[in-house]
Amino acid sequence: MKRSDYISWDTYFMGVAKLSAMRSKDPSTQVGACIVDAKNHIVGIGYNGMPNGIDDDTYPWENTGDFLNTKYPYVVHAEPNAILNATVSLEGATMYVSLFPCHECAKLIIQSGIKGLVYESHKYHDKDSFKASERMLKDAGIALRNVKEVRVEIHAEK
Repeated sequence: MKRSDYISWDTYFMGVAKLSAMRSKDPSTQVGACIVDAKNHIVGIGYNGMPNGIDDDTYPWENTGDFLNTKYPYVVHAEPNAILNATVSLEGATMYVSLFPCHECAKLIIQSGIKGLVYESHKYHDKDSFKASERMLKDAGIALRNVKEVRVEIHAEK
């Protein structure tokens, strides 16, 4: 008889997204994304970080202060990284993301052909960027689904 206490697809894919987030060097916000196709195959993953070729030791990671001295003009979000890392067309795919996407990421999600978005946290729901994001995603017919907190117990080597 097979075991019955295995994890659900939602837990598995959100776990992959959260594991990916652990690669982020951002000291204040780590976000991960995992894209799956209709057959539950992972076709793209990403996390928030500096663009390829940028020395992340020489760019700022602060989240307050003068704009050019913060991370905001430089960091690539998890969602576009997952889209850019995709190995196949994303038409009809589902994205799992640990934090609800901002309006810029929402536009890329829509343009990529993704039709489902599963998210864990929506802590910025009262901010205009995220209100715009939610509006666009809903109007584009993307199915939005919130999942409860998924715990990932992976410990980095010391």
